[in-house]
Amino acid sequence: MSVENTPSTAAQEAANPAVDGSELIRFENVTKRYGSNVVLDSLCFDVASGKHVTLIGPSGSGKTTILRLLMTLVKPDEGTIKVAGEYLSHEERNGKLVPAGERHSREVRKKIGMVFQQFNLFPNMKVLRNITEAPVHVLGLSKDEAEQRARELLELVGLTDHLDKYPSQLSGGQQQRVAIARALAMRPQVLLLDEVTSALDPELVAGVLDVLRDIAHSTDITMLCVTHEMNFARDISDDVLMFDAGHVIESGSPEKIFSDPEHERTREFLSAVL
Repeated sequence: MSVENTPSTAAQEAANPAVDGSELIRFENVTKRYGSNVVLDSLCFDVASGKHVTLIGPSGSGKTTILRLLMTLVKPDEGTIKVAGEYLSHEERNGKLVPAGERHSREVRKKIGMVFQQFNLFPNMKVLRNITEAPVHVLGLSKDEAEQRARELLELVGLTDHLDKYPSQLSGGQQQRVAIARALAMRPQVLLLDEVTSALDPELVAGVLDVLRDIAHSTDITMLCVTHEMNFARDISDDVLMFDAGHVIESGSPEKIFSDPEHERTREFLSAVL
C-alpha cells in the first residue's frame, strides 16, 4: 500500500494498545541540571492515555530532555516521574521512595516506545528482523507471532515490499518508517517522537509525517512529540505545550496556541517558525 492509503484493521490493531483516558505520564517537580545549567526547573505536567501531546519551543528549552528522562537515558536530579501509575526512576522500598534499580526501570520502560532523530536500525539485519528482534527477545513472542505483527506494521507504514532489504538499501525516509514500525512492534502504551524528520532530506519529510498522521488518526496510541514541524503539530495534537528555559509557559489546544497564544514568548517563537 502507499502511505496515503487507509491502514487495514489488522495493521491498526498491531499499533493500537488499549487506552482508558487515565493518566499515563506524570512529571512531578522534575528538575534536571547539567552542571550549572538548569534544563528543567521543577517541571510539572501530565499526559492522559490516548492523547497526542506536542512539545514546542526553542532549541535548548528542555523538550528532548523530557523524552530522554522517560527513556531513562538520563535521570532527574529532583522530582519524580510516573508511567501508568508506576514510578520510573524511583521505587518504593519499606515505605520509602529510593532510586530505582535497573530491573524496575526496565520493566516500566517497556510501556514506552521511542523514535529517535537518527534511525538507529541494526545495519546487519534485514527490515523484518529489525522489527522482530526486540519482541522475540524482550517480550518473549514466538518468531511467527513477531513476524505477523511486523508484516502488519510494515503495511501500516507503507513498506510491505521492503521487508527483505537491509537498511543501507533504503532511503532515509524509508529507514525512519522502519524505525516507527520497530517502536510500535513492542506495543508501547506511549510513543515518543523526537524530531523524527530532522535528519531527513526535505523531500522525504512529507512521507514520514504522513505515516505518523495515519497512526495518530487511526489508532489510540498515546503520543508525546517534540517537533519543529508546526503544521504537523497542529494536525495531530490534542494539546500543545510551549517550553522556554525549562518551564511550560503556555499550554492548550492547537487552535488556541497557534491562532491566539497568550504569552509574548509564544508569539515570538511562532512568528519565527511559521
